[in-house]
Amino acid sequence: MTVFEDYDRLFQRLARSFMDLEGRGGGEPICCGYTLTVGPDGRPVVREYGNAPHNTLPGSEGRQPPVDTLVDEKNGSVKLVAEIPGVEKDDIKIVARDEYVEIKAERGDKKYRARVPLDGNSVDRDSAKASYKNGILEISFDASPASESGRTVEVA
Repeated sequence: MTVFEDYDRLFQRLARSFMDLEGRGGGEPICCGYTLTVGPDGRPVVREYGNAPHNTLPGSEGRQPPVDTLVDEKNGSVKLVAEIPGVEKDDIKIVARDEYVEIKAERGDKKYRARVPLDGNSVDRDSAKASYKNGILEISFDASPASESGRTVEVA
């Protein structure tokens, strides 16, 4: 199988998923895609986002907004930037956990849900600050040093 056949098969699968959206009420804009970032280990991380059925969180209705994770090692900070237009700041709920940050927002027919893994970035959850302006949500954390706790074992 050639690379072109692989691309064609992928395109056909994506096209079928878009055609299946017609039964979801019609007229709803479709926003989906992929983000490509580099993880802390230097390996590429590809994530899907959008309101296609395979991009919503299990057991929830809503769009998964595109979210970028920006790590600033020089200033010791981690910032999440999410696009969630059409809601007010009072409609946004954010929960920071050890492994991920959960973002929920809902106003009328606008519903967003995202669970953003921190991908091994250690953050100080108590330092979290969020701002929302013109449909862009920014959540920033101070980076905390990775836990190097351990026990020294003496060789007998």
